[in-house]
Amino acid sequence: MSDVEKKSGRERGEEWWQTGIIEMSPGVIRLRGYEIQDLIGRVSFPAVIWLMLRGELPSEDQAALLGIALGAAVDHGPQAPSIAIARMAATCGVGINSAMASAINVLGDVHGGAGEQALSFYGDIALAIDGGTALGEAVSARLDRFFAGEKGYVPGLGHRFHPVDPRAPRLLELTREFAARGVINGRFADIAEAIEAEVARRKGKRIPLNIDGATAVIYGELGFPPPLTRGLFVLSRSVGILAHAWEQSQQSERNKGPLPREWLWAYTGTPPRPFPGEGEAGE
Repeated sequence: MSDVEKKSGRERGEEWWQTGIIEMSPGVIRLRGYEIQDLIGRVSFPAVIWLMLRGELPSEDQAALLGIALGAAVDHGPQAPSIAIARMAATCGVGINSAMASAINVLGDVHGGAGEQALSFYGDIALAIDGGTALGEAVSARLDRFFAGEKGYVPGLGHRFHPVDPRAPRLLELTREFAARGVINGRFADIAEAIEAEVARRKGKRIPLNIDGATAVIYGELGFPPPLTRGLFVLSRSVGILAHAWEQSQQSERNKGPLPREWLWAYTGTPPRPFPGEGEAGE
């Protein structure tokens, strides 16, 4: 008889969804070992996010820097697909949770995933530096591989609306301030700026860091792995999604599509034609 077969039904049930995140029983809620009542009123929301994901409480400075990154990416207006979807869903009469879920579900590789891609890119360079390669050489080698075998834009650079993303310089400035105080070491900021400089040298024009690249710097400095960067972006953008879904739900418009009803799409299919057999002689 196997060990699994020897266990009682209760033991099997308790192990089915075993977790190191939360302990809960009647009258007891503990997050990572901390009583919830001890956390309430003493720990900020960014600090709770850190605790849930990392298992330990951050320092006040670490929580503050995480909150800065989360706050920077909350919204980018109804032209952003996720925000537009939330608003359209709200006009269809669904609940606010459905509107939010509809929006969050489109935060994928193209819309919402660039931060994860940027941090992975930075991580490749950081690994080369740890192996003894100089910063400039590591950046150049990684860009060589990117331009030789990968498609699209260098992750974390450029913006389709902003010549310079107004969020990125401020985030880098704050990252440098936290590094100067010893909260972080600043290596990912160095890497991001070196990438920006090398791409500018190769292309003959500057393609500035964007919000995804700048928040990836902070998440990397704070020790978050790349996949969590996407999840943190979802948490951040959910604030804007909620705000827009709520605002739209307070308006009277119904079944609002992506364009005003007097603007129709461009039809590119077959021109009008008769149904086979209609109008033929002898019919």
